[in-house]
Amino acid sequence: QVQLVESGGGLVQAGGSLRLSCAASGRAFIDSVMGWFRQAPGKEREFVAAISRSGYATNTTPSVKGRFTISRDNAKNMAYLQMNSLKPEDTAVYYCAANSRGLVVSSQASSYDFWGQGTQVTVSS
Repeated sequence: QVQLVESGGGLVQAGGSLRLSCAASGRAFIDSVMGWFRQAPGKEREFVAAISRSGYATNTTPSVKGRFTISRDNAKNMAYLQMNSLKPEDTAVYYCAANSRGLVVSSQASSYDFWGQGTQVTVSS
């Protein structure tokens, strides 16, 4: 069992930065692939980035590559999403997710069995 709580969202101007944090409880965190997804109003939930259990492998969607960086600190049971050069189209609710069952750094939401409640990111132009 993994419980996830996101924080760090907010309102930022285009070109600005935010760092999202995901606090995880439960020993399963270190055995979980961690992912970030987002959902904009009226749109499907989409994959943003994922990181392997060790932190050595990552997977990032092309639209944020070079701007967003996923990381984790297994000693602190934390996952992070550093977001730079934010654009209005990055506006969405961002969700942290844990895949406790697999090894693949998956972009598929169905691979993740635990989810946080989400944190709002709004980028103004």
